[in-house]
Amino acid sequence: MTSKGALLRGATAYAVTVLAAAGTLIGLLAAPAAAGPSHHEDHHHEHRGRHAEPIVIAHRGASGHLPEHTLEAYALAVELGADVIEPDLVLTADGELLARHEPVLDETTDVADHPEFADRKATKLIDGTPVTGFFADDFTLAELKTLRAKERLPQLRPQSAAYDGQFQLVTYDEILDYVDTLRGKVITYPEMKHPSYYEDQGTSIEDALADLLEERGLDRKRSPVWVQSFEYQSLLNIAERVDNRIGLNIDGQGEIPDAELDEYAATLDTVSLNKNRIFPRAADGSLLEPTDVVERAHARGLDVHVWTFRNENAFLPADLRIGTDEAAWGDFEAEYRLFYDLGVDAVFSDYPDQAVAARDC
Repeated sequence: MTSKGALLRGATAYAVTVLAAAGTLIGLLAAPAAAGPSHHEDHHHEHRGRHAEPIVIAHRGASGHLPEHTLEAYALAVELGADVIEPDLVLTADGELLARHEPVLDETTDVADHPEFADRKATKLIDGTPVTGFFADDFTLAELKTLRAKERLPQLRPQSAAYDGQFQLVTYDEILDYVDTLRGKVITYPEMKHPSYYEDQGTSIEDALADLLEERGLDRKRSPVWVQSFEYQSLLNIAERVDNRIGLNIDGQGEIPDAELDEYAATLDTVSLNKNRIFPRAADGSLLEPTDVVERAHARGLDVHVWTFRNENAFLPADLRIGTDEAAWGDFEAEYRLFYDLGVDAVFSDYPDQAVAARDC
């Protein structure tokens, strides 16, 4: 964007450097990697068809291997075969779209190590809950560029934590610059985080995203950009400005009534579900019989995306864990197969190489 001036000049060159480095990082991974991207042209325009392979969405990049929402994590995900990369978006003080999981920076950056920003700590309401920390919307992009990313789950992912302090924070604009350097088509799937929070602050994350997509000519139905949010009204709002494919994220466990699916089918393209909406878990954490939500959503023309697939025992159903070490990898391949066999359209994975391998085996 022209308003960034010199700050983002050279971002494309940086992206090319990161892409080259991603190949080197693959050789450092403990787990075997897929043999390169598997981007199919039918994945990138409108509905891919019920009989095509499920799409692999790199959740926050290759976030099991490298600190999340960094250009390096996105580039590695592409090299590992992801069809889609997923940046969560928050707003900065100067209205830029920053790739971070939450407005609060504490868990995923070294902001607390910067004494010059000590007075920025604040308490604000997010979804009605008081949260204390360093908020991205209290920093300009130039200030945020002085921070470095760190692993959110260091106890479970020491291999990623080894890269703490090495990678910059990036904007969605920079991510799109990087995607423009790729030979094949890669979809980006931005999630607008906490739109109501920004509305309460007197700003609009929907307008910021719509402005950027319009500026880059990416606001069309066939654009390689899908839009998502946990807030239904937010999606209705942005749909008034852009024609991109749009999906609602639905958390929790339990049945989704037909009436709700009817409404979503009339207004959206996708429902993106917590895994427990499809395979509920018993009180002991073991899997129960699957629901019929995938079938019912498909009958209404909705795609079904599922989140989030992670290899560690801490995140797996009790009956797929191996041993008692929370950080150890369980039988994650079996979990992928359960969902692939039900015909889901896409999976969000912290380990896109494993999602690709399970799909293609």
